Order: sequence, then structure tokens, then C-alpha cells
Amino acid sequence: MRIPIFDNHIHLRPSGRNLDALREFRKAGGTHAILVHLPYDEVEIVDEGSFERSFDITVNIANKARKEVDVGLHLVVGPYPALLIPLAEMYGIKRAVEIMKGGMEIAQKFVREQKAIGIGEIGRPHFTISEEILRASNDILLYGMELAAEIDCPVILHTESVTPETMKEIASMADAAGLRRENVVKHYCPPYVLPEENHGLFPSILASREAIKEAIRKGRRFLMETDYLDDPSRPGAVMAITTVPKRCHSFLQSGVFTEDDLWRIHKENPERVYGITVE
Repeated sequence: MRIPIFDNHIHLRPSGRNLDALREFRKAGGTHAILVHLPYDEVEIVDEGSFERSFDITVNIANKARKEVDVGLHLVVGPYPALLIPLAEMYGIKRAVEIMKGGMEIAQKFVREQKAIGIGEIGRPHFTISEEILRASNDILLYGMELAAEIDCPVILHTESVTPETMKEIASMADAAGLRRENVVKHYCPPYVLPEENHGLFPSILASREAIKEAIRKGRRFLMETDYLDDPSRPGAVMAITTVPKRCHSFLQSGVFTEDDLWRIHKENPERVYGITVE
């Protein structure tokens, strides 16, 4: 039986390499991935309905990929946090928050309809923002967590660079929303594997050599990701889509990983977080 290799965070764009990139992932030994929605140039977000049209693009890419590429692809959709800023400039903060919350509701609908398995990436812009945008972002995030708790699905978080204190703050938000901390996946997370670092949130760690070496020294409760952007203007960003399988093979050969480590990180952990079967 093949050992699964799971990339927890990739993007595929209509204007990018999409299926060709996924074929590269498969050829390198990748078996499963989470395809995370990202705003597309093809759909300008101007109201709640725009989100449905945008999410449908991601669903269509995933459906085509499943037919043509032997990769277990699972889908997560949600209103990208930075969209709040242009919406606020267009309509004012109150209407912008309404539109973003509408995007959360549509994401929940996609999960209910089994088009997606989670809501994300949601949260806060990763760059410096005003206090007003921060408060509004937290309001929208809490609402998204509440919607996820209603249907017992995970969320994938996009935020500023985090510290253990930030993780604690987000964990408290999950508690307030009634969402299990383990159902909160922190995308682009430092190697926060210890409970006092992640406060129960599930770390998804960028698959750099040093970060993964540090993570595995601490334990096996983490996921691996590339945050592959499929952006023609930035090929290979954030990391090449082949990175996770190549890193795992290299670390298995060098003794950094054992086969048991790979089964835990790439099968048991995703199954536990997402409620999926990794075969």
C-alpha cells in the first residue's frame, strides 16, 4: 500500500497551470491535497452573489482535476480576508462586513451541499491594517467560525504572522463560536507543535526544511503545505507544488521521518481534522 502524501494548502487558477501543476504533484509522489479558494481576476467581488460565482470556478477546477488527475483533491472555500478593504472603500465598512458575512454563508452552503469540506481561507489580512479593519475582520471571522460550528466543519485561517499569544487569542474565538479548536487549521503556521504554542489549533506548516525538522522534533500533530499559488507572474511561489512529496521522500531517506511519521502526518491527521478518508 502506498504511503499517502498530503499537501494541505494549494491554489489552482483558471489563468495558471492548474491541472498541469497537479500532474507534476502526482508525478513527484503527491497523492492528496486541499484545494483552497482564492479570489480570481475573472470575478470581481462586488456583492454577496459574486462569491458564489467565484467559488463555482474553484469547484469546476476541482471537478475537472478529479476526472483527469489521480490525486485525492478536497475543496475549501471562503471569503478571502483582504477583500474587506476594497469593499469598504467602495461601500463603507458596514456594507462591506455584510458582503463578507454573506460570503461566509455561501461558503457554508457549499459545505452543506458537499461541494466543499471546509470554510477558508478566512481570518485577517496578513499586512498592517487599521483598527477599524481589524475589528471588522474579527467580527467576520467569528461569524465564519459560528457557521462552521453549526455544521461541524473545519476552517482554514489566513492571518498576520502569529505568535503563541495570537494562537491563544484565536483559540478563545473558536471557543466563543462553539467550534472545536482542532477544527481550526492555521495556514502558514510556524512549527508550533507543542500545546503551549498552538493552544489546540491545528498547525499547517510551510514545508521548508528547517520548519519541518523543528516540527518533527516536537511531535507529529501537524500538516504540511506549500501554499502553491499557481500564479503565472510568480512561478513556484510560495513553494513549488512538488515540494511536499520531494521533502517527504528526502526526509524518509535521511531518517528525519519514519514511515510511521508519514502515515500520521499525511493520513491520520487530515482524517482527524477534515473528517475525510485518505486512501
